[in-house]
Amino acid sequence: RPSTQDWAPYYPAYFRANGAEADGAGEDGKRPLSEGTVVEAKRGPGCEAPEAPEAPNALKEEPNNLARVEFADIGCGYGGLLVALSPLYPNTLMVGMEIRTKLVRYLQKRIEALRAFQHGLLDQRSSRSVEWVDVRSKLDLEISALHTSSEAVDEPDNGETTRLVPGHYENIASMRINCQKYLPNFFAKSQLSKIFVLFADPHFKRRKHKARIVTQTLLAEYAYVLKEGGIFYMITDVRDLYEWNVKHLDAFPLFERMTQEEVDKDPAVPCVVHSTEEGRKVARNKGDKFLACYRRIADPFEV
Repeated sequence: RPSTQDWAPYYPAYFRANGAEADGAGEDGKRPLSEGTVVEAKRGPGCEAPEAPEAPNALKEEPNNLARVEFADIGCGYGGLLVALSPLYPNTLMVGMEIRTKLVRYLQKRIEALRAFQHGLLDQRSSRSVEWVDVRSKLDLEISALHTSSEAVDEPDNGETTRLVPGHYENIASMRINCQKYLPNFFAKSQLSKIFVLFADPHFKRRKHKARIVTQTLLAEYAYVLKEGGIFYMITDVRDLYEWNVKHLDAFPLFERMTQEEVDKDPAVPCVVHSTEEGRKVARNKGDKFLACYRRIADPFEV
C-alpha cells in the first residue's frame, strides 16, 4: 500500500528513521531500518523550506506526508530527465520507474555519484569559493546549441555539472517496477503533480498494441494518482504512437490538452524535449519529436 511504502532508502537526505542517534547507529549517524521503524520527513539540503501542500484525506494520517514523491518518470531509462529536472525543482521529490534491472542499477549508481560529487564541493566551500550553477541559463544554452549546431555533441552531460546545484541531486531516485501492473501500489490518490512518459516502446505490431503504456485502463490509473491540475507529459519520435496516445488521451474524460501557449510557459518542457538520452539521439539523427501535454481536470462525479 502507498501508506506503507518506505522511501528512506531512496531519499536519505529527506527521510530518517526515528532514533537514528540512539544506540545501534553507525559512524555516520545512520542505522539500518528495522521492521516497524517509523519514517519521518525532513527538509532536503540546500533548499528553502517549502510550504506544506494541502494533502488529500488519504495522506493526512501518514507520518511522512511532509515529503512526498510528486514527479514520476515512467520508463526513465538512463535518467537524463531526472538529472535535468532535479536542480529546477530542488524541493520536489521525483522518482524514475523502470522495468529493466540493469538500467535501474546504472541510474542508482549515477545518482549516488552525483550526490557524492556535490557533497565534496560542499566540503570545499569552507576553504575556497565554489561557484553555483545558473541552471536556467545552462539549460537554455544547451537547447540553443541543439538547434544551431550542425553536429550534435556525441557525449552530452544531460544536466550533470561540476558546480554546485540546488538540492545536490538528493531529490531524485530510481526503482524497478512494472508500472502497468503496480503503479497504484506506490502512490496514493492525487499524490503526483507530474507524470512523464517519454519515448516509450512503440510496440509496432498490432497484437502488441495492448502492451503500450497509454491505454484506457492505464489512463484511469494515471488519473487516479495524478492530482487535479497535474500534468501528463508525452513525447515520442514515432508518429503512429503519437496519434495513438493523442486519440486515447482526447477520449479520456479526466484529461484535457494544454494549449501551445501553456506548453511554452512550462519550465519542464525543455527538459522533456531535450534532456533524455533518447531525445538527444533523435536530435543527432535530425528526427521529429511529437509532444503532447495534458492536464488532469476535476472529476464531475466526485464529491
